[in-house]
Amino acid sequence: MVSLTRGCFVALLYAFSAILTNTAGSRVLELSDRFLDIHKDGQWLVMMYAPWCAHCKRLEPVWSHVAQHLHATPIRVGRVDCTRFNSVATAFKVKGFPTILFLKGDQEYAYYGDRTRDEIVKFALRLSGPPVQEITKPQSFFTIKKDRDLYFLYVGDRSGVLWELYHRVANIFQAHAFFYQSHPTIVDKHAPVENVPALFVYKESSHYNFTGHNLSDIDKVNETLYKWVNAERFPTFPKVTRGNINQLYLTNKNLVLAVVEENQLEEVAPDMLEFRDMVESVIKSKREKYHDHFQFGWIASPDLVNNIAMMVLPLPSLIVINTTTNHHHIPDDETEKLTPHVIELFLEQIRNESAPRYGGNSWLVRIYRSWFEMRTTLASMWRGNPILTGVMFGTPVGFLLLICYGSFCPDILDANDEEDENASSSHMKND
Repeated sequence: MVSLTRGCFVALLYAFSAILTNTAGSRVLELSDRFLDIHKDGQWLVMMYAPWCAHCKRLEPVWSHVAQHLHATPIRVGRVDCTRFNSVATAFKVKGFPTILFLKGDQEYAYYGDRTRDEIVKFALRLSGPPVQEITKPQSFFTIKKDRDLYFLYVGDRSGVLWELYHRVANIFQAHAFFYQSHPTIVDKHAPVENVPALFVYKESSHYNFTGHNLSDIDKVNETLYKWVNAERFPTFPKVTRGNINQLYLTNKNLVLAVVEENQLEEVAPDMLEFRDMVESVIKSKREKYHDHFQFGWIASPDLVNNIAMMVLPLPSLIVINTTTNHHHIPDDETEKLTPHVIELFLEQIRNESAPRYGGNSWLVRIYRSWFEMRTTLASMWRGNPILTGVMFGTPVGFLLLICYGSFCPDILDANDEEDENASSSHMKND
């Protein structure tokens, strides 16, 4: 019986190996179109890629590190060449490369965050377990606080209105944050529990209590809890990137950004670092005053901010974006004159709607923004490689001129020939 079981196991292992081949020097599984037959078995973190895609090539070393980090978990990390296996791209409705998907049974989640090892790993780990994970030992909090810079915690029994609403919201935001549940005796001194049930968010080494609930109005609690989790799932002063800015827009807050610039080593110059820290000090010292209305952050992608502002901002600078209307505000004062007090006055003007606003969603603004982005992109390409840019855009223009020449010049020549023939005929008649 033992030999039969072992034989079946070996047969299954060889069958599975026929479907998957391990990439040399990596724990990433190279998948084929036969992946469609097994993708519902277990948990998968898969990158849909194309060999010609530059973004995919940049992601390859990161993806290898992700696979290495998740090797001891039930999550299998693989990738699919969608140029070879079009059926896989069609089945998962892949519209661009790279596309990162987490698959668990019938559930499918797309990843839209920063393409870094830590962020992708946390995304996979969040989705690999239940929406709300239970903490059963007091010492577990030390590990969680060490590994999780932000998480939500429900203290109380797994019953009642608040628990049901919390579990429902956790289902919605599972891909974006960690959700836990424990009991007062387990939590002990790790969170300031006064009444049960209680709900907290942990970030910047502090627990912040959810207080905006009155269980007599379930619909109101549900709406308030959703908004609270949606807003609190970000650090107080995060780095804003192309990967997370769209998620920050969903908070419907005013986005206060300290605009700086990083070098290739992701280092910020001392003067810009001082400006960034000064902006951060405003929200850190006046959190209760501004946190409900403003989401603070810093951004090291000036081109992204310039496209939003439709102008080239000086570095460093400050911009406030209304995420609901796409309007933005820029202080009248020069950067050198900005102090915490001046910034507070500027924020108060935004709150009472007396500050000048720019941009918006009108069709004229959209046309101008598109034109500005195109002009900026072309200018950047020209600075980076003027010869290649000239060839790329000069060649189509040259072909267009040839087509125009071939279309119109023969008509002109024919017209001249007809005039010459008419002139010759008239001359002969006169003779």
